Amino acid sequence: ILFICGSMNQTTQMHQISKHLGEYEHSFSPYYCDGLHEIFRRRGLMEFTIIGDKLASRCRMYLENHNLPIDYQGKNRPYDLVVTCSDVYMQKNIRDHKIVLVQEGITDRETILFRLVKRFRFIPRWLAGTSATGLSDAYRAFCVASEGYRDFFIRKGARPEKIIVTGIPNFDNCQRYCSNDFPYRHYVLVCTSPLREIFQGEDREAFLRKAVEIAGGRQLIFKLHPNENVERATREIRQHAPGAMVFTTGSAEEMIANCDVLITRFSSTAFVGIALGKETHSDFDMDELRRLMPVQNGSAALNIANVCRRFLEED
Repeated sequence: ILFICGSMNQTTQMHQISKHLGEYEHSFSPYYCDGLHEIFRRRGLMEFTIIGDKLASRCRMYLENHNLPIDYQGKNRPYDLVVTCSDVYMQKNIRDHKIVLVQEGITDRETILFRLVKRFRFIPRWLAGTSATGLSDAYRAFCVASEGYRDFFIRKGARPEKIIVTGIPNFDNCQRYCSNDFPYRHYVLVCTSPLREIFQGEDREAFLRKAVEIAGGRQLIFKLHPNENVERATREIRQHAPGAMVFTTGSAEEMIANCDVLITRFSSTAFVGIALGKETHSDFDMDELRRLMPVQNGSAALNIANVCRRFLEED
C-alpha cells in the first residue's frame, strides 16, 4: 500500500490508518506532482500548496521520526492500493491503481474558481483548492467524516455509490484532547487561516479587532496556521492585540480543549470546538458546521482500513 500524505493533519491520519493494516507492506510519500507542475514546484511556485517544499519537508520529517518507509513519488515498486489525502491533483503514476480517498477535514469556500473547475474539466482542480475535493472520480471509495458531509460532496458532484461514511481519524474522538499538558486555561483562542498565503485575501486588522472585542479583556492566545507568514502575523498581533500570546507550534486541538472561547476563520479546528462544547466563532455558518460535524465514533482509522482491506482482498 502506498500512503500519499500532505499536511501534518493529513499525514497523521494516513499513519493512523496504516496501523490497522499491519498484514500489508506500507510505503509513504509526501504529496507530489509531475509534468509542468513539477517544474513549478522546483521553482518554488507551489509553496502555497501541500506540494511545496515547506509542507513536504515537515511531512518527510514526521515520517522519518516515526521510522516509516518512504517511497517519494511511489517509484520504487508496484502497489496494490493507493490511499491518498487529496484528489484535487491526481498523479499520473497512480491513475490506473485502486485508490481510496480520505477526507482531511473542512473544505475551502466555493469561489468562482470552483464553479469554473466544475464546469470546465480542463481547468486544474487544484486551482479551486480543497473545495474541489471528490470531483476527480478517480477513486474506488471516498471516506468521509459524516452523513452531512456525504450529502455535501454529493451536492458538489461526487458519485453517491463511492462515498462511505467512516469518520476521519483526527476528528472522531475530540474528547481525547482534554487530556493534555498545555499549561494555560480559560482563555480565548484564535486559530488563524493562511488566506493571504493562498491568494484569497484577508482583512487581518479587522479580524484581530474582532478577536479583541470577543475576548473582552480575557487572555488572548493565537495559534498560527503552519502555512502562515509567521513574522508578519506576529507583528500584526503585537500591534492590534497587545498582550496576546502567540504560538507557532503545538497541538491546536489541545489548546482548544483548554480554552473557553474559540475563534476561527475557515478551519477544521471549529469542529473540535463544537465537539467539546466551546463557544465557537467561525466564518462558516455554524448551523452548517453542526450538520457536517464528524461522527465521534473513535474508530475512523479502523473503518477506513476495513474499506482498504475490502479492495485489497477482491479478485
